[in-house]
Amino acid sequence: MTRVTLYTRAGCHLCEEAERVLRQEQAAAGFGLELVDIDRDPELARRYGVRVPVVAVDGEDLFEYEVPVDLLRARLGRVGAD
Repeated sequence: MTRVTLYTRAGCHLCEEAERVLRQEQAAAGFGLELVDIDRDPELARRYGVRVPVVAVDGEDLFEYEVPVDLLRARLGRVGAD
C-alpha cells in the first residue's frame, strides 16, 4: 500500500488545507496517511523549519506548502480521476 506522510505543525492553515485535500484523495485512492507534527521531533523541526506542510509519498518529499491534486493523482497512478 502506498504511504503518504504529511509533515505538519499545529496552527498552520496551509497544513490544515493539505490534510483536507489528502483525506479527500485518500477516500478515493485508499493510500495510508500518516500525520507527523514536526515540532515533536527536534530533527524534523530542523529539517523542515517553516517549510510546512510537506507531503511525502513512500518516503520521498514531493510537495511543500500545497498539494497539487493533479500531481498527487499522477504519483498515485490515478491520472484523470475525479
